[in-house]
Amino acid sequence: MIKPDLTLPIPATITSVHFVGIGGSGMSGLARMFLAAGHRVSGSDRADSPGLRELEQLGATVYVGHDAANLGDADTVVHTGAIWPENPEYVTAKERGLAVIHRSQALYWLIGGRRLVSVAGAHGKTTSTGMLVTALQELGEDPSFVNGGVIAQLGVSSGTGADPLFVVEADESDGTFLLYDTSVALIANVDPDHLDHYGTDEAFIDAFVRFGDQAREAVVISSDDPGALQVLAGLSHSKVLTFGRAEDATLRLIDVATDGPVSFVAEYAGERASASMLVPGEHNAVNALGVVAVLVALGHGFAESMRAVEGFVGTARRFELHGVVGGVSVYDDYAHHPTEVAAALSAARTVVGNGRIIALHQPHTYSRTGLMFREFAEELEGHADHTIVLDVYGAREDPVEGVTGALVSNSFHDSTHVHYEPDWQAAADYAASFAREGDYIITLGCGNVNLIVPQLLEALGRADR
Repeated sequence: MIKPDLTLPIPATITSVHFVGIGGSGMSGLARMFLAAGHRVSGSDRADSPGLRELEQLGATVYVGHDAANLGDADTVVHTGAIWPENPEYVTAKERGLAVIHRSQALYWLIGGRRLVSVAGAHGKTTSTGMLVTALQELGEDPSFVNGGVIAQLGVSSGTGADPLFVVEADESDGTFLLYDTSVALIANVDPDHLDHYGTDEAFIDAFVRFGDQAREAVVISSDDPGALQVLAGLSHSKVLTFGRAEDATLRLIDVATDGPVSFVAEYAGERASASMLVPGEHNAVNALGVVAVLVALGHGFAESMRAVEGFVGTARRFELHGVVGGVSVYDDYAHHPTEVAAALSAARTVVGNGRIIALHQPHTYSRTGLMFREFAEELEGHADHTIVLDVYGAREDPVEGVTGALVSNSFHDSTHVHYEPDWQAAADYAASFAREGDYIITLGCGNVNLIVPQLLEALGRADR
């Protein structure tokens, strides 16, 4: 893992840019924007993917595998923190004296001083960012944007708009969200995470305080989330809009109905309005109200902003339906923190009817699993009818002895509600044999657990039920 050095200079001009890890959702979105701006773009990733082929069709030169020769004539190299310092492209770029910058610095360069809305929070950033972009378009604006996932109705994770407004999903995991010159900051929630970077809960909270206070125009923040309340207490900003159920919230959530896609009633400055969403779960009512608060901060009317969020249909890997076989629906969700797992499964509960929820959980990173395995077990056991636990997806981390998916499964109070299965094909076969008509199988994790979906669908097709 490479920690970003944000003190390194960002080049004034970029002509030819190479992305190390171009296949990731965030990096591919940046690459698209550099292509749209007329730059020469190349990039590499460790495995082939449809995303790489799409970038190739747009004019990028893409490589499968990392090799120093892939750099070509690039003058700037963009990387993520997920690569290792020994990566041959990273090492060679440093040796040649090329400009080597973190992806957040490349995004900063793209923003170029435009009016910026930065969406931050431990959970729900991608959904809130996508919802904000589509709502702005519904209101007649044409913003540029970079999101951490594909926005379903747009089919892309980034886009170049004609208006001076720019919307980004701001990543707090390594502190890079502090780099941006934000005009309006949205803080959806603050659930301490990424302590491998921050060290303590207090440092994590302090980073969000600094992020909010840096906003030039306004801070929009939850009135209910415990971590957000700690941040709120530390803010010194002159314009703060809160949203949630609290009596003193600037935008107050009055009522929520979760029988199917969520609908809600909210109040602002004595005016009430309602919204009927196309996505399930009470957390999406909260996400929507946060977006409405941002729209109000940008100068849009409350009632028209409530209407504008209604058309959002979701983002990739956020409760995304991949198929129905034999009456069993297979969904995928990016949830990789106990709070997110609870939200995803609670949303599923509102629409599954009489069916059961079968969670297929892939723990993400050894550090998070070692810290939170009991919390994962509690949420999975409390919200799913049955859970299948895979092994840990290490991402940027080396394995840690004794930290496996079994830590999660062994923490269930009732062992009949969980099955630990590190072999993917065996896990898919087990899920298919357990499921019956009307059930939902939901893969959970931000690693590569979504790649098991074809195996699940195939196994369901073979199952005799």
